Amino acid sequence: MDIELKRQAIDRALERLSPQETDCRLCPRECRVNRTAGRPGFCGEGSQAGVGRGLLHYGEEPVLSGYEDWPARKALASTPHRGSGTIFFRNCSLRCLFCQNYQLSWLGRGRLVSDEELAGLMLDLQSRGALNINFVTAGHVLLPVLRGLRLAYGQGLILPLVWNSSGYERASVLAELDGIIDIYLPDLKYHSSAVSQRLASAPDYFDRAGQAVREMYRQRPRLILDERGIAREGLMIRHLVLPGLYRDSIRILNWIREQLSPSVCLSLMGQYRPVFRAPADLRRPLAPEEYRAVLDCAQGLGFQEIFAQDETFEPEEHLLPDFDRENPFDWEDPPSHEGGAR
Repeated sequence: MDIELKRQAIDRALERLSPQETDCRLCPRECRVNRTAGRPGFCGEGSQAGVGRGLLHYGEEPVLSGYEDWPARKALASTPHRGSGTIFFRNCSLRCLFCQNYQLSWLGRGRLVSDEELAGLMLDLQSRGALNINFVTAGHVLLPVLRGLRLAYGQGLILPLVWNSSGYERASVLAELDGIIDIYLPDLKYHSSAVSQRLASAPDYFDRAGQAVREMYRQRPRLILDERGIAREGLMIRHLVLPGLYRDSIRILNWIREQLSPSVCLSLMGQYRPVFRAPADLRRPLAPEEYRAVLDCAQGLGFQEIFAQDETFEPEEHLLPDFDRENPFDWEDPPSHEGGAR
């Protein structure tokens, strides 16, 4: 990782994107508001980043968090450092009705931070042994994130960067992150425009997310691990299977194979639980056979890298966070870890 090249890339991105602070088109909503004048658009943020929480996350995929607390099909080599240095940003440009982080995405819990405070948070997570810096839902606060990164690199930040997003992004904005972001971790949520309109008021979701994921793939097509089995760079596409909508999931898998490659790493999640404003037809857990149908499809399509959960998976408390608590994931101590071969 060449830090000087990253700093140069950040300077270029800020030069090109900063005009959007007064005419915001950072996300597909394209509100065109002046965020420096206290006129937030759909996302609800102004010119500073709102942070819901910064913490060491022990429940991400093993190649990100460093141990096998997340049920996976691949074992992970032992590493002395554990936890993804995760920064949850408040508010969102998508807002799914069933979002498990609704306290942040819908209710806007958290606090505004200065660029200096954001840089300090990254450095603090690094000092605590984080394996990476994991930006969760940061597209709408991209400019303060870049400014904070520029400061953090000047003060010793060396960790890989994870862009953890809903997938609802502008590909042209993501192109400015080329050379900055190391690991892309997008959700690819919906294929049907009717479904995305009903669940997220975004009928253009798949069109936009498809373009965004193509751009991520152009930049970082393969997931590359270091000698410890920890992700160093690449792309991992997440998909949460929803009750009654497994056929939509299968359409997404076919698109990934046809438009990208079966070598793309997938993370197929079956941990859905009805929360917040989930509509009546989604007020039930995912049935095991629905998840199994999607997993079988992925395997049948020849995907070579799949992180999968058991079809009878029952989410533990820490996967359903409560951001009103000091420890939103209810972790007392890091889960135990036993290494193995990938």
